[in-house]
Amino acid sequence: MPVQKVSISLDEQVLAAARQSAERRGMSLSAWLNDMSEPSIEDGLAAVAEWEAENGPITPQELAEADAILNAAGVGRRRESRRAA
Repeated sequence: MPVQKVSISLDEQVLAAARQSAERRGMSLSAWLNDMSEPSIEDGLAAVAEWEAENGPITPQELAEADAILNAAGVGRRRESRRAA
């Protein structure tokens, strides 16, 4: 499969954890990021689609409640100051 070289920015603690995980698995950071990203994104999108098929679309209020829970746990932080490239 062809690969494309990209530049990304990560929080220092996220980068440190990713490097440690990649090292434990005997992988390069690039290979680890690739392996961790692809199934997680696809699995997450499939889970949301399945839930919405059974329960209807997620409402803005439900999204706000989920954001609050994730923010309180220190994950899922929205970074409005960062723009997607």
